[in-house]
Amino acid sequence: MILKAKHHFLLDPFFRHYVLWKMKRHFQSFSINGGIEDNGLPILLICNHVSWWDGIWTLYVNQLLFKRKYHFMMLEEELRKNWFFQYTGGFSIKKQSKSIIETFDYTAELLSDEQNLVLLFPQGNIKSIYQSNFVFEKGIEKILQRTKNDIQIIFQANLIDYFADAKPNAFFNLHQYNGAWISDEIKKAYNHFYKQCLDAQAKNEI
Repeated sequence: MILKAKHHFLLDPFFRHYVLWKMKRHFQSFSINGGIEDNGLPILLICNHVSWWDGIWTLYVNQLLFKRKYHFMMLEEELRKNWFFQYTGGFSIKKQSKSIIETFDYTAELLSDEQNLVLLFPQGNIKSIYQSNFVFEKGIEKILQRTKNDIQIIFQANLIDYFADAKPNAFFNLHQYNGAWISDEIKKAYNHFYKQCLDAQAKNEI
């Protein structure tokens, strides 16, 4: 049995307020780049995974732009250790086990509700922010094969720069994906998008 997401009536709103407080404390600024039109559909948010901040950053973007019920996939052993996250939208995946099929089915079920947003880190683990080539695991395609309704697929690329500030400036770059629901195509499109973000960041154009 997988650990399914819950949204506790006290813990969930507390965590959302805590996110804003923590970000303001640790960052000089944060900017959202890329115009995304909310189509009123369930949202699958595909994001790079560069630090433990990623979940907080995507929650921040969701609170400002999409205002969906926030869900995110976590390794089962991590979710059991950090039980709090289950009550703020976290659900489990256990690789190389039979329960992984249940996780795929559950994710597709979440994506059948227009009130939901599901965050995925298709790389599977934390990678350097400076990498130029993403390798996606096949789980994302398994989930989309089970998704029978229309959804909105959005890419998010998180980058940071200090410039002349003591604290980092965070940049959250967004892009809507309209291509085929095939893992290799999504990976190719995300790599192209991420390279564009890095190039713009290097030119200080963001």
